[in-house]
Amino acid sequence: MASRVRRGVNKAVRVLTRPVRRAQGHGGTGPGGLVVEPYRGYGSRREIFLIGRVFRQSPGIPGEDPDSLRAQWRDLRRRIARRTVAGAAITARFGGDAARVETDRDGYFRLHLHPRALPGRPGAWQPVELVLEDETPISAEGAVFIPPDDSRCVVISDIDDTVMHTGVANKLKMLWRLFVEDADSRVAFPGVAALYRALHDGAGGAEGNPMLYVSRAPWGLYEMLSEFFQRHGIPVGPVLFLREWGLSWTHPLPRRATDHKQALIRHMLSLYHDLPFVLIGDSGQHDPEVYAQIVEEHPGRVLAVYIRNVSNDAARVEEIVRLAGAVARAGSSLVLAADSVAMAEHAAGIGLITADAVARVADEHAGADTPPRRETARLTAEPGETAREAAISADAVADALIGDGSVPATVVVEPEHPAALPRVAG
Repeated sequence: MASRVRRGVNKAVRVLTRPVRRAQGHGGTGPGGLVVEPYRGYGSRREIFLIGRVFRQSPGIPGEDPDSLRAQWRDLRRRIARRTVAGAAITARFGGDAARVETDRDGYFRLHLHPRALPGRPGAWQPVELVLEDETPISAEGAVFIPPDDSRCVVISDIDDTVMHTGVANKLKMLWRLFVEDADSRVAFPGVAALYRALHDGAGGAEGNPMLYVSRAPWGLYEMLSEFFQRHGIPVGPVLFLREWGLSWTHPLPRRATDHKQALIRHMLSLYHDLPFVLIGDSGQHDPEVYAQIVEEHPGRVLAVYIRNVSNDAARVEEIVRLAGAVARAGSSLVLAADSVAMAEHAAGIGLITADAVARVADEHAGADTPPRRETARLTAEPGETAREAAISADAVADALIGDGSVPATVVVEPEHPAALPRVAG
């Protein structure tokens, strides 16, 4: 056990210090140097968005082996001692457009550009030129994902308790699970990697559907989440955090946060105005409330809502019932499931993924130690005189959710003729 913990700690330190070693700027070479740290961005042919941060970072020791334990622990101290820089000027250039912004009080910059032509092909990560104004200007490079023309939907997924088990907002717990525990299934939900690969590939097999992830965690966990996605073969996409905790030695507790998830999804709906959406979340937090509001505001834009059933709390039933009603009135589908297989089966049924992909999700799920699966309860919305008057029985939803309480429920709510993507030929 001791050796396993030691190996895990070493791996964790390497991941945590990766941003220090990859610093773009003078932070690796000069005393108290400036560092530009861009995060993966997203966009369309019309506009792109990119977030990043500017730090002051102490230099490393010239000639020191960066892989040595001494160097890694020194890099960890360098990361902890980083100081954000407010008011730093950043100029970005992409596709013939340019923008100049300044960092906020936490050192963040937010860029919004309108390219006239794409420098690379859609569907690939494209470089964004960044320059930090200083006595000696610092050049850096960001990256944005622009969907290819073959994309047929946009997937927005929560991370916490949706892709991975609770712990993303707890650094020590996440480090332990990611680097010390042996079983990968203890970190990622069984079948989630195969499901997300299938959604990214689409029913056409190479659609490159954009995968956008949101989390309540701070930006300090960005590298750990990237490592998590890579380890599990989950399609990489922009990871957008809904708050900045503002952790430091002088302010060790998170700042009071405002949930911007609705605004974020509304922005995505506007950006990708010609594509339908799939929303994925969990029953344990506020995803049902958020998604119900989005579906009500944008009828016809959301093909399906997939909610991972992680809570038996009766207090959450009311919000699930509200979401079911909103989905029914909008002509969309809701799948509340404790496992990824039920989501995959529904996704294949409405043309989001291939039938073969369901088998791959089931295979990935089969080896996990999971509770038994309850028979799926299927509820069909009663049609009204207009689409907005379609109704679903709140009592029927509540009964299906609660059951005997021993096994998590799997519930599918959909209209008689659910919205679906056109079938792919061949």
